[in-house]
Amino acid sequence: MTHVPDVSPQAAWEALKTDPNAVLVDVRTDAEWNFVGLPDLSELGKKVVLIPWQMFPTMQVNNQFTEHLRKAGVTPESRVYYLCRSGARSLAAGQAAQAAGFPQAFNVADGFEGPVGPDGHRGGVAGWKADGLPWVQR
Repeated sequence: MTHVPDVSPQAAWEALKTDPNAVLVDVRTDAEWNFVGLPDLSELGKKVVLIPWQMFPTMQVNNQFTEHLRKAGVTPESRVYYLCRSGARSLAAGQAAQAAGFPQAFNVADGFEGPVGPDGHRGGVAGWKADGLPWVQR
């Protein structure tokens, strides 16, 4: 089994800012990108790579995930930070990527929205949004 370390959203942001080989891959579904929002890397001169780990609405695993990584320009030398809603799908995607020859995989802990808070909503307790990192609504 491969090991994909968890990193905080802030640590991922710092790596994206300072490492030209760092890439952020958002593995959520197109519905999530459209309705929840996306990390905004424009101030870093980068774009988020959007490749779903599971396909909406069936949620079957995207069996072309690693091929899509290659087509997006991700290489074995890239330090890849995988992001999903809460950190579970991104971990699975990172493990699959490592197994397919992308060794430098990192899981963004708590994902884009993090866990459900006391108010019953995501996005306020932990994760990319809660940490105040840049994001946009499509």
